Amino acid sequence: MQRTALVPYARLPRAHHDRHVLTSTVDVFGAAHWLLAEQAPERGDVAPFDALIVSVHPYGNVELTELSAVRARWPHLDRLPDGGFVVAASRARRYEDADQVQVFDELGRETTSFSVGDAIEHMLVDETGHIWAGHFDENPAGIRRWSATGHLRWMSDHARDAGWIMDCYALNVFGTVAWACPYTDFPLLEIRPDRPDRPVKVRANTVRGAKAVAVHGGRVAFYGGYGEERDRLAHGELTETSVDPTEVGVLTLPGGAPPGRRRVVGRGSRIYVQAEPFTTWDVFDLNG
Repeated sequence: MQRTALVPYARLPRAHHDRHVLTSTVDVFGAAHWLLAEQAPERGDVAPFDALIVSVHPYGNVELTELSAVRARWPHLDRLPDGGFVVAASRARRYEDADQVQVFDELGRETTSFSVGDAIEHMLVDETGHIWAGHFDENPAGIRRWSATGHLRWMSDHARDAGWIMDCYALNVFGTVAWACPYTDFPLLEIRPDRPDRPVKVRANTVRGAKAVAVHGGRVAFYGGYGEERDRLAHGELTETSVDPTEVGVLTLPGGAPPGRRRVVGRGSRIYVQAEPFTTWDVFDLNG
């Protein structure tokens, strides 16, 4: 079985390793961001706390943004094109007052808050500043696209042939297009909300349980799976109606070890992987 090694991409500067990594991501423009706190969150409700975002841009320059009164205990993070940030609590049950999603400006000041629904699995911002949310199975709301002011712009319930999306296993947002691979049938969805006549193209797919997807031209790669296929890297070719499998291998860390516990982010042709202790992002590029 072919083994493909990830390539080092971005590293949290050592000066910030004394802080706890709450979450981290790579934005649509390729910058890596870490949301840091003084200590790990405790059990139960969390009082608003100060946090620091460390951003490492593709050419290596580092930017710091201080946030005040962050409310999310288990947050998702992404950057807006105007330099602001979105921080969202994955669970909304304790946020009935519409404070689940916080939007901060480029100076770290909160400008608005709203709710996108409980059980966020993925939250990714596109290049126009729209927020894509995919949920896990405790909220089968499908996939939805929101404005940065909390207005619902698109929802998968309105798309023909998309089927029932119980759990958004994999989501890739690049430009203004999203690709998704949801449970239960794991079709590959190509989502273009700005194409009103057919916003979703559905392709049948035999790869089950992938946690990330990358697409380039007529090719696709799925990363992850169940059990022994946790580190699987499955390749395929796109037709109008299906994904035709081509080869299956394994994705490893740059040194050849399995990633273990990790975060993943899909952006266009790239799958970014962050292994514990979550201070480094590595990348697989289908176009590499």
